[in-house]
Amino acid sequence: MTSFCIRAQTYEVGLFAGGANVIGDVGRTNYILPSGMAFGGLFKWNKSKRYAWRGSITYGKFTADDNKSSMSSRQQRGYVVDNSVLEGSVGLEFNFVEYNLHKLGPAFTPYLYTGVTYFRYDFNYFNGGVFQDISQSDGSFAIPMTAGFKYRINQFLIFGAEIGARYTFTDNLDASNPMGSNFEEFSFGNIFSDDWYVFSGVTLTYTFGRKPCRDCFQ
Repeated sequence: MTSFCIRAQTYEVGLFAGGANVIGDVGRTNYILPSGMAFGGLFKWNKSKRYAWRGSITYGKFTADDNKSSMSSRQQRGYVVDNSVLEGSVGLEFNFVEYNLHKLGPAFTPYLYTGVTYFRYDFNYFNGGVFQDISQSDGSFAIPMTAGFKYRINQFLIFGAEIGARYTFTDNLDASNPMGSNFEEFSFGNIFSDDWYVFSGVTLTYTFGRKPCRDCFQ
């Protein structure tokens, strides 16, 4: 007699909502202090109790304002930069404890996420202290470093909260280091340190593709 079981993976699809801030050569240097909104969508493929493959698309806006900085030199300079990012990210989410969505009852775990991110942002610069918005965009890669927790509300809904810093490979989110032969004279600040941006907020996902309890054929 031969028997086998049908095993279905568990998927999640949902929304992210929160705020965004930038860390660079203009404005505040706080790591977590949103200056604009952020929202997006995410998808997870839970391969085991310990990890899930994850993909997301997120849009965020932020303002870098020297007048709100704790550094006197930046307050005296008084630069203000508005920018936005649209990113796509894929990677691996690791659970600190076993997170079994196939069992009834509550499920909770802290988690870490990392992978690779590509994003688009507004290309701007300062000329003589005057902000130049040339309606041009640029793109770059980033490494996401996210920490959060998730809690299953019921059989289908999972609530989460996370803080995700992105180390970028550009130094111009704050218009401080525009790349290109025509813009080198407009650079200022620390040109050897790339910018960061941070998304912090909450997630709500819906689970489907649930593993059957005993779908066996003999």
